[in-house]
Amino acid sequence: MVKDCASLTADGLKLVHAFYIGMLALQYRTPQGQKVIWPNQYAWLLREGLTEWNDHMQWGLSEDNVRDKSNADGTAKLLALVQVSWFAAQSIMRRFHALPLSQLESMTLSYIPLFTITYLFWWVKPKDVLTPSIVDLPNMSEEQLSVFESMAVSKDFDDEGLGRQGSLWSIWYLTPRVFEKEAEDKALYEAQHKHHQGTEMGPIQSLERAVNLDARISFPQVKETVVAHWDPDLYHSKLLWPVTCIFGASFGALHLICWDTKFPTPVETWLWRAAALASTISILVFMQFQKVVLRWKGPLTAISLVSPVVYLLSRIVMIGGVIAAFRASEPAIYDTYVVSTYWIHII
Repeated sequence: MVKDCASLTADGLKLVHAFYIGMLALQYRTPQGQKVIWPNQYAWLLREGLTEWNDHMQWGLSEDNVRDKSNADGTAKLLALVQVSWFAAQSIMRRFHALPLSQLESMTLSYIPLFTITYLFWWVKPKDVLTPSIVDLPNMSEEQLSVFESMAVSKDFDDEGLGRQGSLWSIWYLTPRVFEKEAEDKALYEAQHKHHQGTEMGPIQSLERAVNLDARISFPQVKETVVAHWDPDLYHSKLLWPVTCIFGASFGALHLICWDTKFPTPVETWLWRAAALASTISILVFMQFQKVVLRWKGPLTAISLVSPVVYLLSRIVMIGGVIAAFRASEPAIYDTYVVSTYWIHII
């Protein structure tokens, strides 16, 4: 959003604003209540000249207002990162001294790469914003209002007293729908732009394009049950996508640190090993599909749908392994190395 709106806001729209709007914290009044202004809708308002970035303070988008609503604390985030880094360093030192890690420690380590990268990307993201900024929409023509409302990703997050609105189940399909709507809205905007260039086409072509545009706005396409949909820009990146796959596979791979750790029974040992391998392989397979839809398209459909099931089951097995290991933990996990020989412990 920051990139798309850079020329429209003279680089005034920062990442913190994009996060705030993306958190559905910008809403507009309706006779029935209030509705969400989605990021693509706000970008469209700027693009159409219906609002200007100079008015962002009246829209509740000043940085001071956004940070005031946020409960995030940079110091707390930094301390959390220090603690996590210290735990990782201690775990490495235990392995260096041939001391085993407990199953719980290996699972905790597995979360660290994922949480660290999330923390870094979300460093400026507002946290726990409970009160949205509510505004009145600018004056629009009937056609403009129809286009604006058609760009809404979902109505389930509006506050108009409808039954499904506010349901946590709506979050499941929100992310895939965002990428789909971005592609749809881009195509719609291009169609609009060409439609208004009446001098470049005959009256019949112009009429056909207008009818097609009206049909696109009035009659939504059949919705698919989308299981997952990766960000197209990320998926097609030759650098970021391999790195993302490595981070995705790291969760299961780090559980393999406990390959030689003693479990209460041999069955639990091999269940842990098999689950860690299955988790690593299944997530890598699953991440090769940019979009997974609950619809048969051939053998690859079965692979795309089975791989996340295998991943989920392997996660459950590993969680069960951690809990079961408490009943007969290996005594060596309580052994320590001599810390006084390392200057880092003075800090």
